[in-house]
Amino acid sequence: MPDAITQLERARAGEITAEMERAALREGLTSKQVLDEVAAGHMVIPANTVHLASGLDPMAIGIEARCKINANIGNSAVTSSLDGELEKVRDAIRFGADTCMDLSTGKDIDVIRKAIIDSVSVPIGTVPMYQMLEQLGGEIEEMRPEHFLDMVEHQARQGVDYMTVHCGTLLEHLHLTINRVTGIVSRGGSLIAKWMMAHRKQNPFYTHFEDLCEIMRQYDVTWSLGDGLRPGSIADASDEAQFAELDVLGELVERSWACGTQVMVEGPGHIPMHEIGMNVQRQIDACKGAPFYVLGPLVTDIAPGYDHITSAIGAAIAGWSGASMLCYVTPKEHLGLPNREDVRNGVIAYKISAHAADLARQRPGAQDRDDALSRARFAFDWNEQFRLSLDPETARRMHDETLPEETFKSSHFCSMCGPKYCSMKITEEIREMADSDTSLIEITDLGEKQTSSQQQKENR
Repeated sequence: MPDAITQLERARAGEITAEMERAALREGLTSKQVLDEVAAGHMVIPANTVHLASGLDPMAIGIEARCKINANIGNSAVTSSLDGELEKVRDAIRFGADTCMDLSTGKDIDVIRKAIIDSVSVPIGTVPMYQMLEQLGGEIEEMRPEHFLDMVEHQARQGVDYMTVHCGTLLEHLHLTINRVTGIVSRGGSLIAKWMMAHRKQNPFYTHFEDLCEIMRQYDVTWSLGDGLRPGSIADASDEAQFAELDVLGELVERSWACGTQVMVEGPGHIPMHEIGMNVQRQIDACKGAPFYVLGPLVTDIAPGYDHITSAIGAAIAGWSGASMLCYVTPKEHLGLPNREDVRNGVIAYKISAHAADLARQRPGAQDRDDALSRARFAFDWNEQFRLSLDPETARRMHDETLPEETFKSSHFCSMCGPKYCSMKITEEIREMADSDTSLIEITDLGEKQTSSQQQKENR
């Protein structure tokens, strides 16, 4: 038997690692709880040994952990730069992203990725096919399995913590997409589909799965099994193609565990609200409880420019239903490469969704911040409200648009209600009246007597 390398293997051996202890502390769980969840494959700790050595702060993704969010960044062949991507990833983390994926498809990918990994302490994910394709000049038909195996090892050596590979999209699935409104919308899924059609061969990521596992095991890279046939429109949601691939992903989860590698599974992008819970449960069943990582899901297709909102609605439902991580959508989804403002809006929308899911799932300590902000709100402690906000700068700016002077930071009203109509200020006055005149218990007794008297009159 080879030495235990991955968090999964070490958990199976009963070893509580430093990474498990750190994840437990962050989650409000015991180290034993984290060990048990990792050993069962229901929780992953994406922590490439190379990134650990350079400053990664370990975290957990799983149903028993708090719901996490991922922010996608990366350049394209059309636009973006190293400085621009570093600014976006720092903004994403500042506003609450738990992981970031570098989806660069343009030039200088290695330079950008190294700079990102060296500068952040959150897990970094990639889709290795993109960089491999750039090296092949954009010609996916030229790919040989060795090209992809080499790229996975290259990115693992760089310190990438988790990788999306579309291993479950099979040759026999392609005919199921013919009648779809939007076809194959996954970039990786469409590329591997084109390769299979060109060569009339089975998906090499599927046939070489154990070879890929061995590379990823050596660095403890976590699988993020890609959903190459995810629906890209409400019309295509929950169709035969999507679920045919999901069943294969369930098979690959077990093959991954057999090789000692950690694994999570990616989920659908466009799903109507009433089908989200069913989709999450179907993944949990098919994939034996492996963490579910969903894109959105978007609950309607009519809002280009506002898809961070349409998807945040679905994300909250997915998180409540059992999804472990939510991949953000920005206002630019379907329209263009997001800028810093788009990243900020996407992250905050998804932080709200994930936090709402944690409240619904009653995760340890999830409500503490809500309660603290509510107390500050009732006490008219404006500065504390700003501090506890997901976006303190925006909260302060909106308050200061009408009441900018510092004296208004201690006023017991806002510009919406003014000094005479603030319900919280009136509530304060009611409490003062009770303290100075008679107790609220006595008032209650008086009210009950008057109500009873009124009811007796009405009954006559």
